[in-house]
Amino acid sequence: MSPVASCPMHTIHLLIIVLLAATHMHVPAAAIIVVPSSNCYTFDNESRLVDFTHLVGKGYEYNEQGLQPSDLVVEFCKDVQKRSQEGYIEFGRFVNSHSFLLGSGTTDYIQKFHNGDLVNCETTFKKMGRTAQVNIRCGHCSNNACRDEQGCICSISYDERMCRVFVELAIPCTKSGPRVFKGFTVGFHPRSSEIVYNGLTQLGFEKLHHGFSFRTEQIHVSMYLSAMSSLAGLVGKPTFKVNPAKGLSVTLTGSGLNGVMPTTLSPTFLNVDWRCEIAQSSPYEVNILIPVEGYDPIEFTLTKECGYAQEKESNPLKGWATFGIVSCLFIVLSTLLCCGGFIYKTRVEHLYGLDALPGMTFLYAFLDAVVRPRGYLPADNPSENHASQASWEHTTGTTQAAQTANDRAYESI
Repeated sequence: MSPVASCPMHTIHLLIIVLLAATHMHVPAAAIIVVPSSNCYTFDNESRLVDFTHLVGKGYEYNEQGLQPSDLVVEFCKDVQKRSQEGYIEFGRFVNSHSFLLGSGTTDYIQKFHNGDLVNCETTFKKMGRTAQVNIRCGHCSNNACRDEQGCICSISYDERMCRVFVELAIPCTKSGPRVFKGFTVGFHPRSSEIVYNGLTQLGFEKLHHGFSFRTEQIHVSMYLSAMSSLAGLVGKPTFKVNPAKGLSVTLTGSGLNGVMPTTLSPTFLNVDWRCEIAQSSPYEVNILIPVEGYDPIEFTLTKECGYAQEKESNPLKGWATFGIVSCLFIVLSTLLCCGGFIYKTRVEHLYGLDALPGMTFLYAFLDAVVRPRGYLPADNPSENHASQASWEHTTGTTQAAQTANDRAYESI
């Protein structure tokens, strides 16, 4: 019998579970796609992030041969200069990431430089000064002009009329990064993008930052999501994870959870309701993940300070709901009792009409007490009896006196 067959089945199952757990532990978690630390980045033809921050400011020289020898220098993602014995002539500066574009054909990427020197170029288009366009080729030059591993300028050409220079630059390109869902924004207002801009998480929301933490008393945070209309249907339902797991109660609400597509004309909103249950010195981290079909997920972090524990917020509508339920029950019970009493009096006591309604006896007694005449005094009132007796005695005495006087007058007559 083999050793494996001699092992108990539960032991084999335990080994399988351990191996699966170990494999799961080695699976790397998806990292937040953070905006690069410089504006020297672009996207490839698959919307994947290509970051050239490590080449910012690196100089590439080109020694031009001619009657008036001069050198052209490209400072990567910075500026383009022409150096000669007469001095330096600037052919523009690199402004932002929008100047870094995707190329076509043999050109992989394009960098555009603007606002250079205006000397002898005052008649150029919109008076933008001297400009430059650097066509970047990943790898080596097509004409084998140079084979420097660090990169080099392959060729240059001038457009004297437009005061413009075209530069072909070959460099070793970095590996493409995550696939970015471009055009997606998340902000605290419908037209803002403080948290996510163009699919990239902005600095301050990629990890815990004390300067970007929300205070303890702020228990509601609203965010607005927008995307290009043609791709808005790819956005999934947001999820969240709290670190530490206990101590902060978090709830997500809003149209962003109901399958509504977040477009630029009608952004969806996402409300974060959080309440501190356990106070601690360091802020809590709430990692929110928004899946996007075919792209890396949008992910960002909100931090919440908890200087003290907060009581659960009472719902102001809860009391009215209870009152409404009690009122409905009272009306239903009253109706049932009224109908039951009417049937009982009709069939058992043989009463009809208004007399058969429950409570009519008490109503008749009340009306009789209200409309009863009050011209006599009750007999059981002693003070009233004494007053009546005195009045009777006084009347009787007066009558007797009058009769005596009449008798005397008659006798005298």
